[in-house]
Amino acid sequence: MARILVADDEANIRKVLAALLRREGHDTKTATDGAEALRLLDAEPADIDVVITDLRMPHVDGLALLREVNVKYPEIPVILITAHGTVDTAVEAMKNGAFDYLQKPFEQEELRVIVGKAARTRELARCDIRSRAEPESALAAGESFSLIAGNSPSMCEILEIIRRVTDSPSTVLITGESGTGKELVAKSLHEGGSRRDRPFIKINCAAIPRELMEAELFGYEKGAFTGAVSSKPGRFELADGGTLFLDEIGEIPPEMQVKLLRALQESEFERVGGIKTISVDVRLIAATNRDLEKEISSGRFREELYYRLAVVPLRLPPLRERRADIPSLVEHFVAKFNLRLGKQVKSVEPDALAILQAYSWPGNIRELENVMERTLLFTDSSRIRADDLPEPVRPRGGFGLDQSHISDESGGESMKDIVRQAAQSLERDLISRALEATGGNVTQAAKRLGISRKSLQLKMKELGLRDLPG
Repeated sequence: MARILVADDEANIRKVLAALLRREGHDTKTATDGAEALRLLDAEPADIDVVITDLRMPHVDGLALLREVNVKYPEIPVILITAHGTVDTAVEAMKNGAFDYLQKPFEQEELRVIVGKAARTRELARCDIRSRAEPESALAAGESFSLIAGNSPSMCEILEIIRRVTDSPSTVLITGESGTGKELVAKSLHEGGSRRDRPFIKINCAAIPRELMEAELFGYEKGAFTGAVSSKPGRFELADGGTLFLDEIGEIPPEMQVKLLRALQESEFERVGGIKTISVDVRLIAATNRDLEKEISSGRFREELYYRLAVVPLRLPPLRERRADIPSLVEHFVAKFNLRLGKQVKSVEPDALAILQAYSWPGNIRELENVMERTLLFTDSSRIRADDLPEPVRPRGGFGLDQSHISDESGGESMKDIVRQAAQSLERDLISRALEATGGNVTQAAKRLGISRKSLQLKMKELGLRDLPG
């Protein structure tokens, strides 16, 4: 069941759509035009999963509504309803962020399939950004490049690779855990190159039923299958001249992998039910959080497709492996949510920052974004302290710092001294664990901590850890 907002200035269309959607088990809200739809969205955006809108409406039309939703609520899929004469406009709208379109008159089966895919995409977005202990959060479309930039050695290496391949037609395979910024890298590769003014088409392969994958990628002709009441271009056609981003590429069924490989190698394909060969110029970027080499060993992923995708392999490290970048990310989110929430937070106290750097971040950057938004939402101070941080980032029983080295008679010390001692204890613990995990290899330990080898050696000397192996 999804919660769907239907915007159409024709009362009969609104009633028919709402009735059909309710018959499928969905909840519906209706709006007479784009302006009313925006008011409903702004009032309760969390209560809307999918927007269905007519293209031509008074006051605020479907395209204007699409633009507003893409900016304010990029995680909500928008489906356009179009008459025959405006199909080209609808296709152009898809190139600019629409999820799909319905052509009048449409069949109930076609409505069911498209809405089902949109609802599944919305749910996958929620699951993807939900960490083990945190409620949902999302990275907004057009998020600052600073979310993938950083000073840690691992990110500096990745940024150099991005710089080198941005304007190349070579296929890029981005791997990494959920929330590490794979889509941001894909957008950066597109927007930094000569294709920036051409379409950036993305598809979440996990949201598409396997029996519809071919039609989604390559399009279909009228009558190709039940519900195909008109011809429709696939994502490859929509991305012609631009970039196609296949997220969760590991979810593509084996039988489709052969057809995808052929399309990549020859830059041509046929629509489902069609006989005409269509040639396209598409730069492909793929992403997955799966280990594709293990998938190959188990027979679930074709080895030749893997090597065709991984011309430029790019592994994004989890946030726990780039802790040195956390202060700059925190600064970014403080600025972002000051603006969004009308706050005036000026800084994050050292004890709070130490806790943020010590936490394991299973949800990666998206979880950090969530935590910072919640922290700013509930603080009334201009400075974020350790006590302002939510669970589970701030462990029960205190600030989450090892305070055993602070004596009971330290009440005469300043707060600054206590925080410095606690931070040093935390650094000692993190470095010791990194060295233990790498068998005393200083170079590998530095990489895990997201700092240079020289910085780690200086820290080891400062903290009296020079006698450790390595």
